[in-house]
Amino acid sequence: MPSKSPVLVDLKFNPESVAKVLKTAFSDRGSINLADPATKGVDLSHVDYALLWKPDADLYQRAPNLKIIFSGGAGVDSLITAATPTDIPIVRFVDRSLTVRMSEWVVLQCLMHLRDVSGHFRHQRKRVWGRPAGLEARDVTVGVMGLGVLGLDAAAKLKVMGFDVIGWSRQKKQIDGMETFDAGELDAFLARTDILVGLLPLTPETTGLYNASLFSKLRRNSALGKPVLINAGRGKSQVQADIVSAIETGILGGASLDVFEVEPLPADDPLWGLENVVITPHDAAVSEENSLMRHVEEQIARFEGGEPLQYLVDRGLGY
Repeated sequence: MPSKSPVLVDLKFNPESVAKVLKTAFSDRGSINLADPATKGVDLSHVDYALLWKPDADLYQRAPNLKIIFSGGAGVDSLITAATPTDIPIVRFVDRSLTVRMSEWVVLQCLMHLRDVSGHFRHQRKRVWGRPAGLEARDVTVGVMGLGVLGLDAAAKLKVMGFDVIGWSRQKKQIDGMETFDAGELDAFLARTDILVGLLPLTPETTGLYNASLFSKLRRNSALGKPVLINAGRGKSQVQADIVSAIETGILGGASLDVFEVEPLPADDPLWGLENVVITPHDAAVSEENSLMRHVEEQIARFEGGEPLQYLVDRGLGY
């Protein structure tokens, strides 16, 4: 019986944590971890499966016979490049833990802006007894852009907290209990939105989407006073100079950002010093390595058992 092909791993995560998980993952076939110096120059021509996140540019030349590419994260923009062979299916990482943690982050940020937590922190440091925040969640409309697995779960949990939630996606979706908008209804969606939550994949259409023009179309008579931007999708979907300008001129009342055009966010970036801006280090929903390896094992088992792969990427759509 022929031996099983090892899984090629090229993940730009914490190398120690990846190496630890790989000690027990893929026990029936083994793995080749490109972060291990011992794999330098190793022959990859026999490898069928690759688990990748921001892979090295020459990887596809080194591994010319891949059958499936597995994404190490929810996003796949680093895998849909000119270097990636177009005939290899790409599988997204979809996992309960990743989804739950993203929703936790989104709900946390919405509640922080609802209750003006940044203002309370400023008052605390100055030892000032500030004015209470009197709003309820039901006074605020949260517009969720991106109604995939992450967006739908976040929307459901925001509704549990009492927020009025509406949703936007490029193509119209019918979702029980939520008003939705499509590409042709973007302006109407924005005009209703007090807190804009971005959970969109990066595509040519979403690159630079969160910009000055879009911010100007958000609801002006917001219960919060001014609208708020929350983005945990992709950094290149936002124009950071426009966010800075919108905060400084009062077009936006605040922002929570987990993703950036350049990561790590440079120390001299003006976003760091702005009031009412929450910055987190792209950790809203970090891929948990054990769950990631189980996901890949399950999909390989489906493939080798003759079942269809799940969570396939549509290259035409970009996600």
